[in-house]
Amino acid sequence: MKILIAGAGSVGRSIARELIARGHEITLVDNSPDAMRVAAVPEADWLLADACDVDSLAEAGAQDCDVVVSATGDDKANLVVSLLVKTEYGVPRTVARVNNPKNEWLFDETWGVDVAVSTPRIMTALVEEAVSIGSLVSIFTFHQSGALMHELTLADDSPVIGELVSEVDLPPLTVLAAILRDDRPIVPGRDERFERGDELVFLTAREGEASLREVPDIFSGAEDPEPVEGAPA
Repeated sequence: MKILIAGAGSVGRSIARELIARGHEITLVDNSPDAMRVAAVPEADWLLADACDVDSLAEAGAQDCDVVVSATGDDKANLVVSLLVKTEYGVPRTVARVNNPKNEWLFDETWGVDVAVSTPRIMTALVEEAVSIGSLVSIFTFHQSGALMHELTLADDSPVIGELVSEVDLPPLTVLAAILRDDRPIVPGRDERFERGDELVFLTAREGEASLREVPDIFSGAEDPEPVEGAPA
């Protein structure tokens, strides 16, 4: 794919290196001469320009891109870039970095953002996932559908250990998408049984969010727990 990254700081360069390693064609754009560290990502195309300017985006080839990533340290700039590439060049997919969690509500289709990535929220979710056993941890929110992804690690005394997946009833509009066991994903077929330490990944439709508190009751026997806030995209 052809991918344009607005923001050539440490985050933008890291994203570029990872994508290039996966065979994608990358263009990095930044308006700061200090950010033009071409030697850091020599395989990418570089452009010293303001990505918030329509003409600069055209020069960077936004009209031919499959994805545009707004990875600057300025939330306003990331929103403007996302909106411009969507409205002016019809880019199929946009990904925007959220620097301040208080601004998350702005990062949606209204501003041309398909996927919002909030580093603070992701870090919070990862920390809570690492220490929370028996609690429901929010991992991801799909912005277009509003579907929610949560994780729950079975405690040693979970009442479902040894039971078949098919024997456990979930709340409406919630499905068990995967079981992570011994560092590998397992399809939760009807004949699969729950084991100690299983990490369960759930998907819930937006309309089923209110019933999420039932999940820890089912798998952990907790009393009226609340879902742990985590990281939407």
